[in-house]
Amino acid sequence: MKTKFIILVIALISLSCKEQVEEVKNEGEVAVVDIKQQTDQTSYATYGEKITAQNLMAVSAVKENYKNLKAGDTTTVKFKAPIDAVCKSKGCWMRLDLGEEEVFVKFKDYAFFVPTDATGEAIVEGKAFVEETSVQEQQHLALDAGMSADDIAAIIAPKRELKLMATGVLMEK
Repeated sequence: MKTKFIILVIALISLSCKEQVEEVKNEGEVAVVDIKQQTDQTSYATYGEKITAQNLMAVSAVKENYKNLKAGDTTTVKFKAPIDAVCKSKGCWMRLDLGEEEVFVKFKDYAFFVPTDATGEAIVEGKAFVEETSVQEQQHLALDAGMSADDIAAIIAPKRELKLMATGVLMEK
């Protein structure tokens, strides 16, 4: 009797921790896998490498990591933040809100993209770094974001930016 009970408990634990793959879609070069993560009862769409919604860094810790980075340094981060903007052309980049600053996110090896109409919050994992962005690059990104010609023309100086090369992204469905 004890053995049957133990086997039943192990089976239930295994099933409750399992992620359910619902659907796989191929959109050109973009593979999108929709999963349900049973631990927090939230359904996420996964872009890039499979990541989980567990062990997220607090935004304050992410800010502190960026604050301590010098040019050429990287550190691995995983956090959740509101989406401020997404590339309207292909979804090849996005900006996440960290309060007073934004993180500019690109996707490793240009291997995946996010929806061009993405809103809400995203969980990202990847390599954080700081970099100076040229005027020309800022104007190109502003054009991709759908900014007005006047706003694009107002960009006249290089800018130190917080950046992330994401290996994986989760977005609520």
